[in-house]
Amino acid sequence: MELRHLRYFVAVAEEGSLTLAAEKRLHTAQPSLSRQIRDLEYEVGVPLFSRSAKGIEMTPAGRAFLDHARQSLAEAQAAVEAARRAAEPDKPVFSMGFLTGMEVEWLPIASRILRDELPNIEIRVVSQYSPQLAEDLHRGKLDVAFLRAEGKPNVEYKLVASEPLVVMLPSDHRLAAQDAIDPHELVGEIFIGMSDIPHVLRDVINRYFDKVGISIKPTHLIDNFAMAISLVASTRGVCLLPAYAENFLSWSVVSRPLKGEVPSIDLMLGYNTLNTSPLLKLFLTRMENQGTAVAS
Repeated sequence: MELRHLRYFVAVAEEGSLTLAAEKRLHTAQPSLSRQIRDLEYEVGVPLFSRSAKGIEMTPAGRAFLDHARQSLAEAQAAVEAARRAAEPDKPVFSMGFLTGMEVEWLPIASRILRDELPNIEIRVVSQYSPQLAEDLHRGKLDVAFLRAEGKPNVEYKLVASEPLVVMLPSDHRLAAQDAIDPHELVGEIFIGMSDIPHVLRDVINRYFDKVGISIKPTHLIDNFAMAISLVASTRGVCLLPAYAENFLSWSVVSRPLKGEVPSIDLMLGYNTLNTSPLLKLFLTRMENQGTAVAS
């Protein structure tokens, strides 16, 4: 029995068709694939598939064999990767986290800093909610993260950027014709607010409403910007989001600035003060030297 027999079997089992498996997955001729499956069944000693005019189906023996075949293929791949890693010299690893959506702007900048200094470095990237990124910094799972300022022991923050909030609304909404929107005109509209997860943004919005003297009770609460934009389109509601969310707008949703003093939200660069990695020290120094200077 060879690994290719297992790959062929899994492909046929998952596609439920010799023809589809041959054409889509294996790029081989169906007669050749049929022979390989028959060879495998001969080796196992029992039929793995039943064939009829309606097509091909797994037998009970085939279903029992499938999990083990998948596991064997996974273990074989893991063995290959382990051998390749052992053959390579160790690479320094630097782990970065990004508030979902922020990687579009900041990952190229961060990567360039590291690649210029250490071309052989291995960069690991995760995208997550801000509270989870702060927890990962606290636990030492990340070296740095671009996130909101969350209260976590030993996690320190440096200001990266301050973004204005804008109004998101349907493209054919009555307020979309305005160049800028007075916040008082949002009263009475379906309002998409923030849940406890993006709580920093929620607090910024609440303080802004208090400052301009309006009270708006959210109709819906969301965890992320994609959900907010989707709800704006589907419910014909409005919401306040940081300006960078404009990168993800669909044709049916537009953004407009607010009139008057505009609220803003800070993007921070977070790191654990107990992390003594020289890579971290180098990264923080280079970030401070960027044109988009990081403030202490």
